[in-house]
Amino acid sequence: MSNTDPYTPTGTSCWVDLDGPVHYVDHGGPPAAPVLVLVHGLGGSHANWTSFAPLLTDRRRVLALDLAGFGLTGGHPRDATVSGNRLLLQQFLEKVVGRPAVLVGNSMGGLITAMQAAEQPRTVSGLALVDPVLPWVFSRPDRLVISTFAAVGMPEPVRRALLGRRPPLTATQAALELLELCCADPARISPDVVDQHVALARRRRSVPNTEADLLLAARSLIWVMARRRRYAAQLHELRRPVLLIHGSEDRLVPIRAARRTAAANPSWRFEEATGIGHVPMLESPAWTAAQVNDWLATSVGV
Repeated sequence: MSNTDPYTPTGTSCWVDLDGPVHYVDHGGPPAAPVLVLVHGLGGSHANWTSFAPLLTDRRRVLALDLAGFGLTGGHPRDATVSGNRLLLQQFLEKVVGRPAVLVGNSMGGLITAMQAAEQPRTVSGLALVDPVLPWVFSRPDRLVISTFAAVGMPEPVRRALLGRRPPLTATQAALELLELCCADPARISPDVVDQHVALARRRRSVPNTEADLLLAARSLIWVMARRRRYAAQLHELRRPVLLIHGSEDRLVPIRAARRTAAANPSWRFEEATGIGHVPMLESPAWTAAQVNDWLATSVGV
């Protein structure tokens, strides 16, 4: 990373070697305090937590990780699949954190953190799932979601033929379209945070293989979700405190899936974000942080 890079995240930008350079942002907090690790979703990055993270640092240290193939972390030589990034998260917890941490995961990051808690519970002290990918339930298809992801599962020649007919998006257009997809009302996001997402999208144009990494991650996510019963059983077997937050207007993971998952796991705490979409920590950061802070104090004891 060049010292002249114009993109500057909120918090301290840090790098660690985990079979290649991995980027994360240290938002601060007391050095000896319990650690929260924030894990973004598909197409996301550390920037998704910009407004949310500082609201948690009074009594906790907060780190926001860029998964392989996202943010400022390149995919190669790692792969950007769900399983590959679960292993990356484990390496991060062992090498950077060094003790059990509370994991806060959004969307695909929620799936990855749940897998980590199930497979390596010694590394996890609690799990906050913010609109995570959940076992599928039937719902009315959303046109914007279909138009965004329709080409993901198609054979490569067909996918390229379809995409080749569309003019390429600028970095600004790509960032704003993603926020439009994920939010019930993107206008709720602070303009400074929107500007940061746009600046990061521009910076990522110099990161190699970003399109291929995104496609690889999306296809691996579809493959995991095809085994929904296995995933549902994995969630049910979690033995750490769990908070599930879900936006009532989430077009990517319908609220019905969250309600069903919460009903199947009555020991979890479930909070519904009324009128909010897929990224409550962006669209309603103060409310989301209040739920997490209260749960940490009452259920996790940190």
